[in-house]
Amino acid sequence: MNDNKNLESGELSCKLQAIATVVYDAVQGCQGDTEALLAMLRQLEQLHRDIRDGVFQESLPVNRRQLYSLLKDIESEGGWPYIERMRLEAFLANLPQEAPAENNHEVLESDRSCG
Repeated sequence: MNDNKNLESGELSCKLQAIATVVYDAVQGCQGDTEALLAMLRQLEQLHRDIRDGVFQESLPVNRRQLYSLLKDIESEGGWPYIERMRLEAFLANLPQEAPAENNHEVLESDRSCG
């Protein structure tokens, strides 16, 4: 029975690697296209939510032994899966800064012409 579980685990690992390869290939194809990359992140987040709220919740433990086993696995394998959103500060830090002297000069020029 343990061999069967190892085989299933190996098959799952191969499937997950194939998914990762497809995602990385899509990322390469979208490089430089912010809107396409944002759409991809949204799709991945939706997939995460669908799996978590659907089949994952349906498969949660029904007794203490199964719960202990799940918690032990979560602790040993890296914690709870989470898709982090970029903080607004980090997003803004990546935007190019405008030259303040040029903008102030333009404002001063327009103020003078009105007065």
